[in-house]
Amino acid sequence: MDFSFHYLVMAQHSMFQKELLIKLKGLGLTIGQPKILDYLQTHDGAGQKDIACGCHIEPGTLTTLLNRMEENGLVERRMMNGNRRSYYVFMTDKGKKQAHAVAEAFMELEEQAFCGLSDEERTILMELFIKIYHNTMVGKEA
Repeated sequence: MDFSFHYLVMAQHSMFQKELLIKLKGLGLTIGQPKILDYLQTHDGAGQKDIACGCHIEPGTLTTLLNRMEENGLVERRMMNGNRRSYYVFMTDKGKKQAHAVAEAFMELEEQAFCGLSDEERTILMELFIKIYHNTMVGKEA
């Protein structure tokens, strides 16, 4: 098995996504939608550009995801201050309930991932991972 950094990051991401969708199976969410709901929990009423940036999703992909989420009654887009060029995304009550389920699933998966690590090891790992994240974001919008 390959234990290079890139392989482990890709493999962990794939396994995490798969387990997340299994935990959220009854909600009917598709890949990409949980992270949008997670983002909107702390940024409800965000502009689409901010959501795309915050979720690391291409704007065209985000539009497709939001269209589906709007059809399913999870979010609604509203114009603010009469600006027809900018829509802001708000969670509906249904979206907020699903966002809560998403947050619980993320917490469960994180606890599983950190199982057997001391609080100190967890802190060190997160500090290092944040540094790696910032290193890969050099020259990009964060």
